[in-house]
Amino acid sequence: MKERIPALIALFMLIALVISTWWAADYAQRAIDVDPPARKTREPDSWSDKFVMLSSDANGVPVNRLEGTHMQHFPYNDSYLITDATATGQRPNSPRTVGTGDTATMLDDGNKIVIRGNAHLHRFPYGEDKALDVRSEELIIYPNEDIITTDKPALVINGNSRMNGTGMMYNNKTRKLDVYSSSDVSISGQDSNRRRTTIPNKQGTPPQ
Repeated sequence: MKERIPALIALFMLIALVISTWWAADYAQRAIDVDPPARKTREPDSWSDKFVMLSSDANGVPVNRLEGTHMQHFPYNDSYLITDATATGQRPNSPRTVGTGDTATMLDDGNKIVIRGNAHLHRFPYGEDKALDVRSEELIIYPNEDIITTDKPALVINGNSRMNGTGMMYNNKTRKLDVYSSSDVSISGQDSNRRRTTIPNKQGTPPQ
């Protein structure tokens, strides 16, 4: 019996060590948040100066560029607010477009960019198409669809023609511009005979 006492003491100490180790690990796990959930606040959680973001097509060719002097990220809706924003689109077989504004908000993983304050879109000349300029207080860019739209008053200048209207949509793939309601239209004789012209949408509803 005396020969078994050391073995029993060692077994008891081993069991006590296992129990105390388990208790210590459980207490530490309950006392400390190892990975606390992200807070969904309306305060920015990250920021950067001289912000530049590029997106590429399936072949790895850059087709969209968004840049500005300052960027803030907001976790509550996963949006980016860019100051002094410039959004450039350059897709194969489409004219290059540059949108600028005081600020731009990027939403939906970059699928929607809302430019506000002195918003300006410039489409460079392409083939037979002259340059196109659109100015408004707000322009919405859909980079993947290559579409720019607004429901605010806008001034459109296409070549030597100009138009004031409220609400418009421009498809850069087809080079088609729809203005939902227009006033003060001035179409140059040179532009009226061109293949593509700016035609108001008299129904006042967005095209399908």
